Amino acid sequence: MSKASIIGAYNTEFGAFVTKDKATGLMTDTKTYYDLLIEAGRGAIKDSGVDAKDIDAIYVGSCSPASFNNQEHVAPIAAEIDPALRFKPMTRTECACASSTVGLYAGINAIESGRAKNVLVIGVEKMNLLPTPQMTQVLACSSYWPTEGSQGWSFPMLFAAYAKGYQAQYKIPNEEFEKMLWTIAALGYKNGAENPLAQQRKGPQTMEEIAALTVADEKGKCKNMMIAAPLRLHDCSLVSDGAAALVITATANVGSRKARAVEIAGIGHSCERLPINVRSNMYELMAGKDAAAKAYAEAGIKASDVNFAEVHDCFTINEILSVEALGFSADGRAGHDFLAGRFTRDDDKVAINLSGGLKAKGHPVGATGASMHALAYKQIVGEAVGVKAKKADIGIAFNVGGSAVTNCVTILRKL
Repeated sequence: MSKASIIGAYNTEFGAFVTKDKATGLMTDTKTYYDLLIEAGRGAIKDSGVDAKDIDAIYVGSCSPASFNNQEHVAPIAAEIDPALRFKPMTRTECACASSTVGLYAGINAIESGRAKNVLVIGVEKMNLLPTPQMTQVLACSSYWPTEGSQGWSFPMLFAAYAKGYQAQYKIPNEEFEKMLWTIAALGYKNGAENPLAQQRKGPQTMEEIAALTVADEKGKCKNMMIAAPLRLHDCSLVSDGAAALVITATANVGSRKARAVEIAGIGHSCERLPINVRSNMYELMAGKDAAAKAYAEAGIKASDVNFAEVHDCFTINEILSVEALGFSADGRAGHDFLAGRFTRDDDKVAINLSGGLKAKGHPVGATGASMHALAYKQIVGEAVGVKAKKADIGIAFNVGGSAVTNCVTILRKL
C-alpha cells in the first residue's frame, strides 16, 4: 500500500479572539471562524510549495460550527483560500475533538486510492463567542445525550468519572493523585510558555505553584477551584479559537521535497461505545490501546522507538490514560512516572506535549487534531514551534474525540 506524507503545515495562534462588553455581556468577534480557516489553509499551501491549483481535495474538520457560529456547510469556505480551489471537492468531517484527524484519515484514503494526489486538510473551531453555560451545552452534545448531556453531565464530569475509576483501580491515595495531576498540568504550562502560538503562556510551572492555588484566600476563594471532583480548574483544557492545516501527498510523489516531507507511517482509528455507563471499565482507554496497536503494527515499530508524542490532555487524567494506552508507561504507573520526572523535554526515551498540549496551547476542538499533526511535523523537519525535541525521527499524535470515544493514533516518521 502506498503511504502518504505531510509536505506542509500551518498553525494559527490559539486564543480567545473576542472582546466582551462587561455591561451587556455582548461578544464581538476579533478574528472570525472564516479568518481562521482561510489563514490556516493559505499557510499550509504556502509551506508545502504546492500550487493551489494542484490541490485535488479538501477536508475541513469542525465539531459544532452551527452552534458556535451559526454556520453549517463550512467546507466550501475553503474556496476563499485561493481562486484556484474553486470547483474542488470539499468535505466537512466531524468526530467531536477528533474532527480534523478523521479529516486527515479521509485525505489519506483519497491518496492511497489514487483518486487524489495532493490533499489539503484543515481543522478549525471558534468557541469563544458563546457564554460559558452555552458553550458547555454545545460540547455536551458530543456526549451520549439521553443519559449524559440531557442529565446535566459536562465533559469535566465525564472525565472525572475516568479519574475516579483510575484512582480506585490502582488504589492511589488522594494526596498522591492530586500531585500527579498537578505535575502534569505544570509540565504543560512550562512547555506552553515557550510556544509562541499557545493561548496560555503564563501558567504555574511547578506542582508546588499549582498546589498553592488550591488553598483558599482570606475571602474564602480558591484560584484552583474544584470543577468536577477530583478535577480542578488547572486540570481542564482551555476554551479556544484557532485553526491548523496540513498538505499531504503520496510518499512516492514527494520528489525534491523529501527534506521537508514526513511520512504518515501508520494510523489507528478505534471507537469506544458512546455511553460511559455501558463500558466495561473506566480506568483505561481500551479503544486507545486498540488504536495504538493498529498504528504500531502498520508502521512496524514499538513504543520504545518513539521520540516524542502530542497526546490529548483535554483533562490531566487523560494524559495519564493516553501515556499508558501508547505503551510509554505500564498500566497504573503513568502518574508515578510523571512524579519521577519522566516525559519532560530532557527525557531520553520520549517527551510528551512539547507544544504545551491542549492544557496550555489551547483546545479549539475541531482544530486540535490538525494542530497536533502540524506541530509534530514541524518537530520532525527541524522547525519546532517552541520547545525542540532532543530527537525527532519518530513522533506520535494521539487525538481523542468525546469522552474517550473516537481514538486516533498517528505515527509520523522522518523520510
